[in-house]
Amino acid sequence: MSREVRTKSNLEKVLASGQFAVTGELGPPPNASREEVVEKAKHLKGNVDSVNITDNQTAVVRMSSLAAALILQEQGTEANMQMVCRDRNRIAMQSDILGAAALGINNLLVLSGDHQKFGDHAQAKNVFDMDSVNLIRTIKMMRDERRLLSGRELPEGSEPRLFIGGAYNPFADPEDYRVLRAAKKVEAGVDFLQSQCIYDMPRFKKFIARAVDMGLTEKAYFMAGITPLKSLGMAKYMKNSVPGISVPDELIERMKGVPKEKQVDEGIKIACEQIEEMKNTKGVAGVHLMLIEWEHMVPRLVQEAKLGPSQRK
Repeated sequence: MSREVRTKSNLEKVLASGQFAVTGELGPPPNASREEVVEKAKHLKGNVDSVNITDNQTAVVRMSSLAAALILQEQGTEANMQMVCRDRNRIAMQSDILGAAALGINNLLVLSGDHQKFGDHAQAKNVFDMDSVNLIRTIKMMRDERRLLSGRELPEGSEPRLFIGGAYNPFADPEDYRVLRAAKKVEAGVDFLQSQCIYDMPRFKKFIARAVDMGLTEKAYFMAGITPLKSLGMAKYMKNSVPGISVPDELIERMKGVPKEKQVDEGIKIACEQIEEMKNTKGVAGVHLMLIEWEHMVPRLVQEAKLGPSQRK
């Protein structure tokens, strides 16, 4: 069933048409190299509907998400510009929202942001003037009511017409609260939600079934995060060292049973199997492919999972 399209976002058009959407991810370099962004963009162009541009992920200083988003769009691929609450107060955030819209960014994805103690400036002061739910609400107000948080009205036609994104994690503690947290973002006005990496399909299906039962998937598009396992070591690391990620023992054993030189192939195969399951899971509107610093593998994954634009028609 088609839904109304309210922005110029290509991602919104794909989702609203009922087509299974595919987004990718690009991490800006920790320097001012435009060439690095252009090189990564080559692997994503034509393979995904839109690309997330991360905002100083892992709290490490990188090229700004706005600058990298513009470079990406110059290469012919739509950007989902990320904005974290860690580094800006409400003045700076509203200013960047207006600026991004003025420069042709159509998607803005809101995150709280990794704490600075995990990055390369551990002594930096964080801001967190607003959390992600309140930032979503602010963008919606700017777009739909033409008002800033101060109450000042924006002239008609000058409001930021942005497709608003957020994140959800089905596995973080307390697990029973996860769907309620997603519901808060839907109530605040989010248009689409992308998840953290999913490996535990039974637990994910339990989460998405609750979201469907609550009517959340009728109000916002839920996309599932896919990150192929590169090796047994990566599988163990994701299971034991990354909070909020659930890796079943069966996947660990499966990777363990494959020779080291074949583990990349097995990881891609597992990802393809997961994507096929996602296609047939009620409430899942698409997948978000997170292959940070592994962008050159996106074309292979898209081809083998039958996610290319011509394959999805």
